[in-house]
Amino acid sequence: MQSLWQQFDQLGTEMIVTKAGRRMFPTFQVHISGMDPAAEYVLLLDFIPVDDKRYRYAFHSSSWLVAGRGDIAVPGRVHFHPDSPARGAQWIKQTVSFDRLKLTNNLLDDNGHMILSSMHRYQPRLHVILVDQSRDSQRFAHRNFCTFSFPETRFIAVTAYQNHRRLRFL
Repeated sequence: MQSLWQQFDQLGTEMIVTKAGRRMFPTFQVHISGMDPAAEYVLLLDFIPVDDKRYRYAFHSSSWLVAGRGDIAVPGRVHFHPDSPARGAQWIKQTVSFDRLKLTNNLLDDNGHMILSSMHRYQPRLHVILVDQSRDSQRFAHRNFCTFSFPETRFIAVTAYQNHRRLRFL
């Protein structure tokens, strides 16, 4: 879905958040290579604030503007891919989709959804963690994970779409 993410990014990607939780569109999907086919890996996704600002949409200029300081960031959560842990052979044979992940603005969410503040910018990050069964795995923990982020997947969390130019893609 890279081309769709890139098209949205040019317009200013918006992602709906609801109290009950809503799935991402576009879905976060990756194709992974370079894993040891026999080793086990855990894949997880988190979201970090891009900055400490709050935004508003200016309809007259069809653009997002800084509207002041952002809210205090809520404690971060991670979303484990439901197939985790799995062998590298499984991860590399297909596109990995985080299509079950839901976004919410409910600070009291107890469903495990990702809690985001509306009108703030976020960057999803993919973490790939090698499951190391050795006794001294803690000594090499820094070697057992990689983090990836893709600038085109940045978005502003909203409760309703603001940008009318986005509607032609839906």
